[in-house]
Amino acid sequence: MSTGLVILGILVLLVLYVVFIYNGLVALRQRVNQSFADIDVQLKQRHDLVPNLVETVKGYAAHERGTLEAVVQARNAAIAARGTEQVAAAENALTGALRQLFALAEAYPDLKANQNFQQLQTELADIENKIAAARRFFNNAVQEYNTGIEQMPAVLFAASLGFHRREFFDLGETRPQLEQAPSVKF
Repeated sequence: MSTGLVILGILVLLVLYVVFIYNGLVALRQRVNQSFADIDVQLKQRHDLVPNLVETVKGYAAHERGTLEAVVQARNAAIAARGTEQVAAAENALTGALRQLFALAEAYPDLKANQNFQQLQTELADIENKIAAARRFFNNAVQEYNTGIEQMPAVLFAASLGFHRREFFDLGETRPQLEQAPSVKF
């Protein structure tokens, strides 16, 4: 009878230990999801700012249609992107298109002097900095989550409980160009 109680006690402890591990992994997964939602909020603000920026530039550089259309297409692709990898790729394309737009603005002194354009450029630079901070937070959360599911003893249960590796929000091969926030020059 006492051996049965000991075995039952060990099984109860084992189940409680698995529940403890599971709850810890759930907390890590929620942190990753929340941090990606933070990035999403910043990207939404960026997406909302782009049409205003394009409209402001249109008034000064209407014949630069190709650059303006590229920005709009990149914005639409970024809005439609789903999943970490697709969002990262689409946002990288949007950043490149915005850089082309700001390079275009250099050729139009009246546009550079426009108060509305300057304000939009400043807001975009601020949002870019917030996106970079949110991306760092997300990548930190992913690193902790991936470490959590790969450490012993969680590695024994993680896959069977539905926990799988998450991908970092990576800038890919455009990293050198994107590491700098857009410069605001007047």
